[in-house]
Amino acid sequence: MGKTYPGVRALSNVSLEVAPGEVVGLIGENGAGKSTLMKVLGGVIAPDEGRIVIDGTAHDSLTVNSSMAAGIAFVHQELNLFENLDVAANIFIGREPLKGGFLRLVDRKQMDRWVEPLLAKLSVDFDAHTPVALLSIAQRQMVEIAKALSLDARLIIMDEPTSSLTLSETDRLLDVIAELRAGGVSVIYITHRLNEVRRCADRVVCLRDGQLAGKLAKDEIGHGAMIRLMIGRDLKSLYIPPKAEPGAGCEIAGLRTTAFPERTVDLSIRRGEILGLAGLIGSGRTSLARALFGIDPILDGTVRLDGEPVKAASPRAAIDQGIYLAPEDRKQSGLVLDMMIRENITLADMASHSAWSLIRRGSEAKTAERQRASLAIKTPSVETKAVSLSGGNQQKIVLAKWLSMRPRLIIFDEPTRGIDVGAKAEIYGLIRGLADHGVAILLISSDMEEVIGVSDRIAVMHEGAISGVLDERAQFTEQAILHLAVGHPAAA
Repeated sequence: MGKTYPGVRALSNVSLEVAPGEVVGLIGENGAGKSTLMKVLGGVIAPDEGRIVIDGTAHDSLTVNSSMAAGIAFVHQELNLFENLDVAANIFIGREPLKGGFLRLVDRKQMDRWVEPLLAKLSVDFDAHTPVALLSIAQRQMVEIAKALSLDARLIIMDEPTSSLTLSETDRLLDVIAELRAGGVSVIYITHRLNEVRRCADRVVCLRDGQLAGKLAKDEIGHGAMIRLMIGRDLKSLYIPPKAEPGAGCEIAGLRTTAFPERTVDLSIRRGEILGLAGLIGSGRTSLARALFGIDPILDGTVRLDGEPVKAASPRAAIDQGIYLAPEDRKQSGLVLDMMIRENITLADMASHSAWSLIRRGSEAKTAERQRASLAIKTPSVETKAVSLSGGNQQKIVLAKWLSMRPRLIIFDEPTRGIDVGAKAEIYGLIRGLADHGVAILLISSDMEEVIGVSDRIAVMHEGAISGVLDERAQFTEQAILHLAVGHPAAA
């Protein structure tokens, strides 16, 4: 299989076979060609060379309809749901059962009967009539998975299906994959969470720079082996110790948010350290971040930064006081995708790049170019639109925006969601560099390996309050974190 875009060889002589009832883990860094290969299988784009063989019949290319007719279904990382419709309508959009008669109205009862077994299989906590607008990102991801299951597919391609799921939801999804395999359904599982590949895959196929970098049989699948295939070298340990002892930073006392008005948060985030904030989705971590950044109101309590009280009634007020947020959904809340890199980097600090209410393009370009070089953002020019960059480089633009200013406290909410292991290591290094320059870091993550591997201390939230803090790295285990995350007191 081959595919070339202007100036870019996206796929070069790539061959991939999937047997019935087989789970193939497809790994590779961002830009390796995984998405292009999947778009070819889904009929979104046509290959320039090669062929697709289904049940012995060769096809030069597929259309979206012929791909679906062949039993190929997708679970996309980027959610494609209609917020104004309910769950059932989203799952069967374009395939609704119709009543007889002249008007041919949608048969809601029949659609509900089809949807309920799918939701029961996934053990979700919402029903067919729940409006999608009321669902969290994790719940919407489960709707996408239910949509793929509803197609009665023979091959399901899952692209980062657990990027927004809790540990229990991830476990349930892996159980569903095992059930699909037992029923003869094949799965191509694309993820940057390599421990999940190790748990569910029968084989691993790795792409690098549009070419097949190697394969691993079931008994060869291991974390180190997969990383070597992906980036051609071993990665060092995630943890980088701080260069100096942490100092006074942000002190939160008795803070109450609108999400959990009856619970209070007490927390210390020290300068020069990375404080990991763990907890189950819905535990209040993002609500705390939004309150500190001035998006949501603080009902009660105090926030002090360097001993001085902070009053962040709005994001602008928080920014002016040196409190910055890298949000979970960088594409919707962290970037303006249709704007250039230069414009995104300077957007939060326009006063420094304007005179007489006119933007000084030269000043913007100078700042953006300095940050591009400093963070090694892979782009030919700062005049490139942000939408064209990989997830890792988009996250670097979010970082560049804040680094070009005067950070005192930076909150990272799921900073490496959808980012490959090589780019993750770069992001971790940048976060450690910020801490070493005296910035207080609050790192919110659902990736247990990330929290344990990067943090100097770990705080755990449960139902809107801090259930415990692990101060020593010797205490950092999944069991200890989960113990606190479900509301149990700290173990001895």
